[in-house]
Amino acid sequence: MTNHALDLNRRQFLSQMTTGFTGVALAHLLGGETAGATGGRAPQYPGRAKQVLQIFCPGAASHLDLWDYKPELEKRDGEQLPGEEGFSSFQGVNGPLMRSPWPFRAAGASGKMISSMLPGMARHVDDIAFLHSMTSRTNTHGPGCIFMNSCFTREGFPAAGAWVSHALGSLNDNLPAFVAIQDVRGEPPNGKANWSNGFLPAQHQAVAMAAHQPLRNLALPEGVGLGEERDTRDFLALINGRHAERHPGEGELRARIQAYELAARMQLSAPRVADLSLEPAYCQEAYGTRDSNRLKAAYGRNCLFARRLLEQGVRYVSLYCASRASSVDGLLNWDAHRTLKADYERHCPVFDGPTAALLDDLKQRGMLDDVLVLWTTEFGRMPTRQASTQGRDHNPDAFTCWMMGAGVRGGVSYGNTDEFGRRSVEDVCSAYDFYATVMHLLGLDHQKVTYYHNGADRRLTDVHGHVIREVLS
Repeated sequence: MTNHALDLNRRQFLSQMTTGFTGVALAHLLGGETAGATGGRAPQYPGRAKQVLQIFCPGAASHLDLWDYKPELEKRDGEQLPGEEGFSSFQGVNGPLMRSPWPFRAAGASGKMISSMLPGMARHVDDIAFLHSMTSRTNTHGPGCIFMNSCFTREGFPAAGAWVSHALGSLNDNLPAFVAIQDVRGEPPNGKANWSNGFLPAQHQAVAMAAHQPLRNLALPEGVGLGEERDTRDFLALINGRHAERHPGEGELRARIQAYELAARMQLSAPRVADLSLEPAYCQEAYGTRDSNRLKAAYGRNCLFARRLLEQGVRYVSLYCASRASSVDGLLNWDAHRTLKADYERHCPVFDGPTAALLDDLKQRGMLDDVLVLWTTEFGRMPTRQASTQGRDHNPDAFTCWMMGAGVRGGVSYGNTDEFGRRSVEDVCSAYDFYATVMHLLGLDHQKVTYYHNGADRRLTDVHGHVIREVLS
């Protein structure tokens, strides 16, 4: 069979070179404008936010030991949880109520009570909207992480960042629209499913990058100059463009071509974005990139990397602090079943300083006018300790997430848990409401950003969700 893509003599190639490149350029521009079921890459109405930074702490970070102050829990430490004596949760029977090992302190003009283990985050409480009444549909880490990222407990559905990429595209032609920055300790539970494109076109999956994992294969092969490399890419663009024109209905083909073209452009742009040595010493110090605690230093470098990606127009950045579960509870993530005090005295210093420095930096640079910051985890912890331990079991009935930045009213707390933090009881909300609000802030109606798949118009929030207007500025 004749390979028409390569069936070009020299005269034909030279005569068609100008129109061919114009066509490729036009196809790229049109691809950026028309891709997506929403009919375009502009917001559906003027949104307050243009970009999203999502900080995710896998392992179910305890609301009761970080954000959700419960005086009654302190008073009744050691007593049985009223009405749930002998309650069995994820890992079995629960023991008595257990107060937080650390005191909470009032912070900011709002007087928000926050754990004394988070002194850096305490200075930002007046800019944060806390959602204290979150609930999940699962008490298992893998499905819980996926649910908090995609609103589905099963794999195969697009992450929120993929939906935003699908709806709005990128703000930079040389970098991905969606980047996932994994922790130096490894991937979160269920790994890449947390930033999957699901059934959306392949170009909407996040590109996994990290300060400790620079992109591979960026250097030119030995003996190949920049001019030769550029000419090769131009010729490939011509061939790919002609091939795509002959197969107009193959979305996956176009997605693959776009992915290769993006990879080629990233050869020039990504190394500079990832070069943290360009940052001044005072900035490195603030983020803790050279801290003696290697985990804090690694996370600090990822925080700085996240800021640099946002500066360059990456639409959605998912930043992970901790990773998967391990054979030792609470060693690699926030899953403190047995030794909560020791576990969180390891995790909180890693998280607190670099995250607070990142928020300081975004604020000082004026980036919070456009960047929406989210803090998420998959579910909460029990107010009781597990039997024969000093840790807390899983609790899908109550946990905290928060928002900050573009369009968010700071210094507020939405919803509430009961007096022990066991269940969400006031203005109960879920990932559906959380992302309906995120989409709204981006200028998108979560009910109208859809994609036809397997006989249904799918959307991020499934058939649920309402905008939490109480946290909007």
